[in-house]
Amino acid sequence: MKNYQVCTSCVMDTSDSQIIFDDAGVCDHCLGFKRDVLPNWHPNEKGAAMFRETVSQIKASGKGKPFDCIMGMSGGLDSSYLLHLAVTEFGLRPLVFHVDGGWNTDLAVNNIQMLVEKLGLDLYTEVINWNEMRDFQLAFFKSGVPHLDIPQDHAFVATLYHFANKHGIKYIVNGGNYATECVRNPKEWLYYGTDMAQIKDIHRKFGTVELKTYPFSSVLFHKVYLRYIRGVQVVKPLNLMPYTKQHASKVLADTYGWRPYPQKHFESRFTRFYEGYWLPTRFGYDTRRVQYSSLILTGQMTREEALERLKQPAYDPATIDEDFEYIATKLGISVQELRGFHEMPLKTYKDYKNQEWLFDLGAKTLKALGIERAVKR
Repeated sequence: MKNYQVCTSCVMDTSDSQIIFDDAGVCDHCLGFKRDVLPNWHPNEKGAAMFRETVSQIKASGKGKPFDCIMGMSGGLDSSYLLHLAVTEFGLRPLVFHVDGGWNTDLAVNNIQMLVEKLGLDLYTEVINWNEMRDFQLAFFKSGVPHLDIPQDHAFVATLYHFANKHGIKYIVNGGNYATECVRNPKEWLYYGTDMAQIKDIHRKFGTVELKTYPFSSVLFHKVYLRYIRGVQVVKPLNLMPYTKQHASKVLADTYGWRPYPQKHFESRFTRFYEGYWLPTRFGYDTRRVQYSSLILTGQMTREEALERLKQPAYDPATIDEDFEYIATKLGISVQELRGFHEMPLKTYKDYKNQEWLFDLGAKTLKALGIERAVKR
């Protein structure tokens, strides 16, 4: 058992059991940022020139079609700001694609609606069968693992990729970025969302409803088949231009009346409960450490400010009973049963079938080829 330690540069700590510190107390997340991210991150004129070239290719691929790319929209800051830039700065014609997994906050719905209306875009919404989603999420609760968000996340990814494949869309524009996400969640906190061996094993053991319509996508489908056989490219423009959380939030608020969320990913009612309460109180994993560390490394937050914020819980103690009531009712179980899941023995992804070796091999191969950055631990 490691003695408790927190990085002297960011706020990652030994709640990440695989964390490594150098002699100065700097963690491997910080060292990896300097080694793997900084050399490949171009939020400057070089990046802008690279993206302008990509924009030309995207427009050419969409000539004569109603849209030239597809963009997943959660209503969160990153995807919302990217949509604003894609249309107003670069003249792209994206199909805005939203997946409704049953947990949208009213604020997220309103933010999305205001954006697409003021930009004059079409919004395509795919609604996941709630009976299947509910059972799938309950299966993950019953499994005891930390990564309860996989049923929701997997549905978003799979639906988007299958739609792009079906309609011959060659460019998926993605809001992922180094500026707010350069530190990744440790694997033990949030496991790979497309490990089909794990997903099938957990559903087989704890699910009660056949997933007839729920969308699935294996890592080989979207990382290999779509990319190299079908020629579908995922583009992340926010890595090729200056991007800060504060500036993006102000632009969206001033232009569209967009309203911010208390924390990253809180556009989902489930994720707000899961990341804000469930992970830190059941497992000791506070995803704000990852988010704040990313902002520290990219100069958007001081370490002192992050440490001060971490003194307060991510959830509101005054409303947590109400949140339990909402989540339990939505899942069709009692509050007592939901609290029982919180107290059950802790499990990890290693307690179930998994393809960790395949993901690690793929990540190492892509890194060696210079296609992707360091392996997620």
